[in-house]
Amino acid sequence: MSDPTFTVIAPIYNEIENLPLLYERVKNVMDQTDEGWELILVDDGSADGSTDVIRELAAKDERVRPVIFARNFGHQIAVTAGMDYSRGQAVTIIDADLQDPPEVILDLIEKWREGYQIVYAVRSEREGESWFKLTTASLFYKLIYRITDVKIPLNTGDFRLIDRTALNIINDMRECNRFLRGMGAWVGFKQIGVEYKRHARHAGQTHYPLKKMLQLALNAITGFSTYPLKLLTMIGSFLVGLSLVLLVIYLLLAIFHRVDLTYVLATWLTLIFLSGSLFIGMGILGEYIGRTYDEAKGRPLYIVAEGPDKSLDPTRLDQKK
Repeated sequence: MSDPTFTVIAPIYNEIENLPLLYERVKNVMDQTDEGWELILVDDGSADGSTDVIRELAAKDERVRPVIFARNFGHQIAVTAGMDYSRGQAVTIIDADLQDPPEVILDLIEKWREGYQIVYAVRSEREGESWFKLTTASLFYKLIYRITDVKIPLNTGDFRLIDRTALNIINDMRECNRFLRGMGAWVGFKQIGVEYKRHARHAGQTHYPLKKMLQLALNAITGFSTYPLKLLTMIGSFLVGLSLVLLVIYLLLAIFHRVDLTYVLATWLTLIFLSGSLFIGMGILGEYIGRTYDEAKGRPLYIVAEGPDKSLDPTRLDQKK
């Protein structure tokens, strides 16, 4: 069978209630293209029976290609595996919770046919999300936009279409702590956004709580910005200047015999403040050093226990290239 024109990738983690409807809606949409297509379902260590449903869908429709992890490796790694196994000329990434409507894929394809190599979906509305979620998400996108070295479009997630030309370059970027939307912005090419209304989750619970959002933000900052390191230099310079000013004031007070224990206490507080700042700085440096250590180990990004191509060694995806 010849390679399909379109690939749809959906990372799956405990989505047993959403999988049947996801398949039906993707099938209905992709059949409208009159082109060959495939749906890659990457099971990221599900424990609710999603794995069996994925196998059933693959047995029923050969266009469904399962990639089943040996354990949970995380959302960004699951998407990466889907991109590695994809065969289409245009590859779309979508979540399984149906917050991102599969019907929008047709709008992404339309822009791709106009010549755009990356078409990202922009959330004009976000249905069914709490004030806290909306506020933290807004702060996250604004922070990333301001301090990272690449300009990542606001209000975008991983829901996007990527042309094979750009995808091959992204697939060559094998960093461990991945922020795919930043990688997509970094490669450049001709890009455009398509607005859509994000729906409430169809079923189940979100798999991106605040802790994972913070981890994603950390990956984005350390992967695409040296701003925290520059911030350390600025804080250090300010504290040195402040210390010199305090030293001059202390000497003047000593000359005029106006020094008492209050100023000794202030000195101790200053020392504690400086010590805390140093520890914060060491922590930021540690994050960068730790990520360098992760890259140096050279471990595979994921381990596939069961994949669509039995002849392919799942730990050596470079064989595909």
